[in-house]
Amino acid sequence: MQMLELVSEPDTINFGDLPEEIDALLQQGVAAYRRDHARADRLFRQALAAAPQELPTYFCLYKIHTYQGHLDEAKAVAELGLDEAARQAGWPADWRRWVPHDPLPDGAGRFALYTLKALAFIHLRKNDSDGAAEMLAALRQLDPTGAVGWPVVAALAEGLGAQ
Repeated sequence: MQMLELVSEPDTINFGDLPEEIDALLQQGVAAYRRDHARADRLFRQALAAAPQELPTYFCLYKIHTYQGHLDEAKAVAELGLDEAARQAGWPADWRRWVPHDPLPDGAGRFALYTLKALAFIHLRKNDSDGAAEMLAALRQLDPTGAVGWPVVAALAEGLGAQ
């Protein structure tokens, strides 16, 4: 009987077109998160310090802090990511002043909308239903088809009586 050697390569996440060293830090952070949340946070922050213009790093940080229930930290990082994405998209810093685009933007614009959705979710988790409702109302106008997934958060808000 022939023995088969199974080579297991860790799953990698496609973060898009990133500098190799930043992608490596994010991949290491994702792998570390399974065992060591603090190490994952350090790796993601190292990537952020090295390249604050790379939007996926903000996503990694606000996602892990949301998962851990560190909602103030998640909110702070998401707000920084939102600011950076808006800057890159050429949009006003205040999301209340954003205007709809047809078609829905890609790149930094899409990231900004996705992060606004994430912030609405974080506000819900922080029991700030008014803040979440304001963001969801903006997303209804900015992304009427729900492409960035805000209807899921809106349904959650509705189920919680937040809308």
